[in-house]
Amino acid sequence: MPSAFLHAFAPPAQDAYINIVRGRDCTIWDDAGNSYLDAMASLWYCQAGHGRDEIIDAVAGQMRQLEAYNTFAPFTNAPAEAVAALIVERSPFPDGRVFLCCSGSEAVDTALKLARLYHRLRGEEERQVTFNRTNGYHGTNFGGTAAQGIAPNREGWGDLPPHFVEVPGDDLEAAAVALATEEGRIAAVISEPVQGAGGVFPPADGYLEGLRRLCDTHGALLILDEVICGFGRTGEWFGAQHYDVVPDMMTFAKGVTSGYQPLAGVILSRQVCDVFEAEAELLRTGYTYSGHPAACAAGVANLNLMQSEGLPGRAAHIGERISAGLRALTDDGLLAGYRGTGAVWAAELGRDAAGVRNKMLDAGVIVRPIGSALAMCPPLIISDGEIDQLIDTMAQALR
Repeated sequence: MPSAFLHAFAPPAQDAYINIVRGRDCTIWDDAGNSYLDAMASLWYCQAGHGRDEIIDAVAGQMRQLEAYNTFAPFTNAPAEAVAALIVERSPFPDGRVFLCCSGSEAVDTALKLARLYHRLRGEEERQVTFNRTNGYHGTNFGGTAAQGIAPNREGWGDLPPHFVEVPGDDLEAAAVALATEEGRIAAVISEPVQGAGGVFPPADGYLEGLRRLCDTHGALLILDEVICGFGRTGEWFGAQHYDVVPDMMTFAKGVTSGYQPLAGVILSRQVCDVFEAEAELLRTGYTYSGHPAACAAGVANLNLMQSEGLPGRAAHIGERISAGLRALTDDGLLAGYRGTGAVWAAELGRDAAGVRNKMLDAGVIVRPIGSALAMCPPLIISDGEIDQLIDTMAQALR
C-alpha cells in the first residue's frame, strides 16, 4: 500500500520512491548511500547549491527571534521589507513594489487577479481576457491551470475559469490577429521569457519585444512569468533583462531563496502601483504566509550570497560548456538537437525521454524528461568537471 503522502505529478498508486536524505553543493544522497549529481537544481530552483550554511543559519536565527507573523495591515516585519527591497533593486522596476506569497502558482494567480483589478480601477471592467502561449507553464492553481499551454495539465479538472485564449507559442503574427479579435477586452498577456516546463523553448528573436508592442497597441498588461528564469538562470537577474524587455508585472519564486524556504511573489511596475495606490481603498487579496519572516530571511541571505559570489554571471559559462557538450552529442548522431540559454537547456532525443532519464538516474545523474527532451538546469555553482560528468553520463545512456 502507498504511504500516507500523496505525491505531486506522480501515479497515485506508486509506492516506491528514492528517499533523499542529504545534500551538499551539487550532490544529493539517498538513504541507501547512493549519490546523485543534481543537474536539475531539484526543480529549477537551487541556484546556490545545497547545504549552504549562510542561508541555513539566517533561517534558524530568524526563527529564534520571530518564527512567523502575518503581514496583513497593520503588521510588517524586517525580513519581508528587506527582501522586497533587494528584489526590486535587481528587477527592471527599481521604483516598483513586491507582493509576497509562497509559490509560483500563487504568484501567477495573484498577477492574473491584479491585472483585472488594474483595468477595473481605471474604469475598464470589460478587460478580463488573458492571452497565454502554447507550451507555457503557469503553475497548477485554477488561474494558472486555465492559462496552461500544456494541454494535459488543463484536462480532467472540469470547467476552468473563463476568458483565457491560447496563441501559438512562437507565432507573433497569429498572436497579433488573436489580440485584434478581442479589442477592448484584453487584460493581459502572460509569457515565460524562456518556456521551461513546456520543454525549454527560448523565444524567437524579437518575439518578446513583439509581445510588448502588441500589449501597448491593445492597452494590455504584459506579465512575464519569471518563476524559472528569475534570479540568475539566464545570466541576468531576470529574463526580462536578458531579453531587454520591460513588462508591467513579473512573477517569481524558486530561485529567490534557492528553494531553502517557500517564497514567491509578484513585482509590480510603478505604472501599476500608481493606479492601486490612487484608486484602491483596500487590496483584498493575500495569503496567511505572505511575508513569512523565516522565508524572507532565506531570501535575503540567498540574494546576498548570489550577489557576493557573482552567480548570475556564471550562467553564461555554464551554458557555453553544456551547449558544447550537447553539440558534440548531436554531431555524433546521439541527439536530434538541443536548445536553451544561460544555465537552462534541453537535449532533444526525438523520442520518449523517460527511459534515458532512468538510465542516467541509475548512473547517478538527475535530469528531467519532458516529452521527447531531457531538461537540465543545474545549480549556478556547478563545476566544469560536474558538467562533463553530466554530458558523459548522457552519452553513455544514449549509447
